[in-house]
Amino acid sequence: MKIAILTSGGDSAGMNAAVRSIVKCGILKGCEMWIVREGYEGLVRGNGESGEKVGHHVNAEATQEVFEEAKHLKHVEQQPDRNLLHNLRFGDGELLRDGTSEFVGGRTLKGRYIVRVGWDDVRGWFSEGGTLIGTARSAAFRTPDGRKAAAFNLIKEGIDALVVCGGDGSLTGADIFRSEWPTIIKTLHEEKLITDAQLETHSHLKLVGLVGSIDNDMCMTDMTIGAPTALQRICEAIDNINSTAYSHSRAFVVEVMGRDCGWLALLAGVAGGADFIFMPEKPPSMMPWEDAMCAEIHRHRQVGKRKTIVIVAEGAHDKELNPIRAEHIKDVLTERLGLDTRVTTLGHTQRGGRPCAFDRILPTLQGVEAVDALMAAQPDTPTYMIGIQENKIIRVPLVDAVEATRAVAKAMKDKDFAKALELRGPEFLEVLLGFRACSSLNDEQHKLPQKKRMRVGIIHMGAPAGGMNAATRSAVRYCIKQGHTPLAVHNGFRGLLDDNVDELTWLGVDAWMARGGSELGTNRTLPSIDLGGVAAKFQQFKFDGILMIGGFEAFSALLELDDGRKHYPAFHIPMVHLPATISNNVPMTDYSLGSDTSLNALVDACDAIKQSASASRDRVFVVETQGGKCGYIATMGALAVGASLVYTPEIGMNLDMLRRDVRFLKTRYSLDVPGKSEGRLVIRNEKASQVYTTDVLTKMLIEEGGTLFDARSASLGHTLQGGVPSPMDRARAARLSLRCMAFLEEHHEVLSQKSHKSRQAGPDTAAVITIQSSDIKWVPVQDMVKHADMVNRRGKENWWGSVTDLVEQLAGKPQFLGAHKTVIHDSSLKLKM
Repeated sequence: MKIAILTSGGDSAGMNAAVRSIVKCGILKGCEMWIVREGYEGLVRGNGESGEKVGHHVNAEATQEVFEEAKHLKHVEQQPDRNLLHNLRFGDGELLRDGTSEFVGGRTLKGRYIVRVGWDDVRGWFSEGGTLIGTARSAAFRTPDGRKAAAFNLIKEGIDALVVCGGDGSLTGADIFRSEWPTIIKTLHEEKLITDAQLETHSHLKLVGLVGSIDNDMCMTDMTIGAPTALQRICEAIDNINSTAYSHSRAFVVEVMGRDCGWLALLAGVAGGADFIFMPEKPPSMMPWEDAMCAEIHRHRQVGKRKTIVIVAEGAHDKELNPIRAEHIKDVLTERLGLDTRVTTLGHTQRGGRPCAFDRILPTLQGVEAVDALMAAQPDTPTYMIGIQENKIIRVPLVDAVEATRAVAKAMKDKDFAKALELRGPEFLEVLLGFRACSSLNDEQHKLPQKKRMRVGIIHMGAPAGGMNAATRSAVRYCIKQGHTPLAVHNGFRGLLDDNVDELTWLGVDAWMARGGSELGTNRTLPSIDLGGVAAKFQQFKFDGILMIGGFEAFSALLELDDGRKHYPAFHIPMVHLPATISNNVPMTDYSLGSDTSLNALVDACDAIKQSASASRDRVFVVETQGGKCGYIATMGALAVGASLVYTPEIGMNLDMLRRDVRFLKTRYSLDVPGKSEGRLVIRNEKASQVYTTDVLTKMLIEEGGTLFDARSASLGHTLQGGVPSPMDRARAARLSLRCMAFLEEHHEVLSQKSHKSRQAGPDTAAVITIQSSDIKWVPVQDMVKHADMVNRRGKENWWGSVTDLVEQLAGKPQFLGAHKTVIHDSSLKLKM
């Protein structure tokens, strides 16, 4: 199969990672891979005559050159996979980085828009922002003649499958192209532009769509490529604005992108701790809206808040579809509230920059799924869009996703905003309700009745993780809005025994959203240090519910408290654990707060390390990560940074493995273009082996690398625990902590109806909130024990084990060692962040 890839519409971070993944996976499946420069415009223009001659001639020479190199690999016991060698390099990759070049190294891309690419042509692309193969909005492709020219150009090159990465407009165009394909090729045949053989061979166009859009505006998928990075850019700007807003007691109106979708504004409002947001799907219910905004912000100022952040999507409007402009909001805040107000329009800074970890992992896994979908495509199968649902990579019919997206626009045009929110999905509405719960203040008459109010203890456990403070802030804000009393237990259970408990305030947690670490203080001490004393303190402070935020220690602590119910009545209250640990080692949950922040820290460090390694041309860096005896960070980090090898505690290390790995690195460096070798990374978890330490592994590579490569080591250590929490961790923290508060309220109400003597909390009242596949589920802590490896402090099963194989496949390890394996891909493989 010949597969072509194009990127269309607005660029988004992660598109290059998708192209890289598709190219490599296609080659591993035995396909011939092509890229289309400048989107649909390149498809319409095709290749000029001179370009065809030069390109194919040089590609043939390059292929033969690689074969000759492979014959003289003295250290290789088995010859590398011939198919991989054939597709190793074609020399066009360097030119794709600089589309203005007309002639480099004997090759030209002038007049060539459909270009064959090899394995090494896309190396390192995952760390580049935008799209290296170019994008353009094509007026010609919107016409029947333009689509006919595009079809002819594909058939002329023998291409029979197409992957389109773009927004809803680009994917709509792709689906139209596929539906018209039988008619187009029939016309081309009648005009004698294609032969009978070509008509038969290309009777069906296999097509798959990936959604590349920073607005996250496509229905039937929870996330689009580029949206997480755009959100990160926005939150970085808001974090910077917060400091000057606080210093001058100013108000800032921040305009973000989102012409038809308010996802960026909404998530930035949650993650950035905004006071008010405007977005297309949910205009202000009160008219005039200026009164509602001013009333809310005035309440915030009355309690002592010095800064005000209002976020407005560029497509925001009121209930009558009249635009809401940032400048008008500024004038209202200045004139009515007397606030010193500024406007900041972020513009295209949101679109650019290096992709975050999520925007490297998501497109990579979606690219694998796209190739699988093409390989399985039949004439009667629909065109699939590859998306994600909660944490699972999915295929959905493209036409259904496009129709649902158009239905949102129609609902807003018809002023049916309830339907627009419904079509955006339940998570969108849940986040909106969560924002309101955390950003607004209730009057006394709108709070819960006294008998339903609780005293909620909040405890941090284990090592610090990004998102702990964000979860605490959301829980505290919700408590105060409902009338509950939020009680902070400082320094874990040791602090509780020392009476280090105080009441948190609405304003006191205002700035916690963007703070890393743990503002409450955390340690690994379990309640068993003095279980009776802990029960006495529960009784002393009259806790009606407990929220524990932490990692495996919090799970263990909840287990001890639940067991302690046999002896201590004080523990017969609802208790919940919200997983927060960079190791992501809590059993039965696919995601823990802090792991996304840690992956971003690892990606930033490894990008810098790889730049140093590449400058030396022939250097391998062994990068040691934290994670205890759970290999999540090492594995997913290796996928995100394109590591050549990864070592985890689950798999371990042995001499046979190291021997194969050294042989692989030697083979790989032998096949690099002389003088153009790249730096390579080896990711090693700190507990992968007690014998083969990072230092031993580095010295081994130095010794065995000889003249081909040398090696250095870098230990990232506690840098993976610190730093500003990622927007994804902040948003998830807010969502999950509010779910935890609803859990405590529900069970408290049931228990409070029983008499004090008969109050017995059932096993379901001590639970862990988990993300499993595409659902959020509550799991009683006792049920989790059978799924936990208590010795190694991790789950007995992990979903990401197969990702280790994918890392090695994308590095080409089995093929370069002559194993002749194809991509290992489980269709149920899920993305957990």
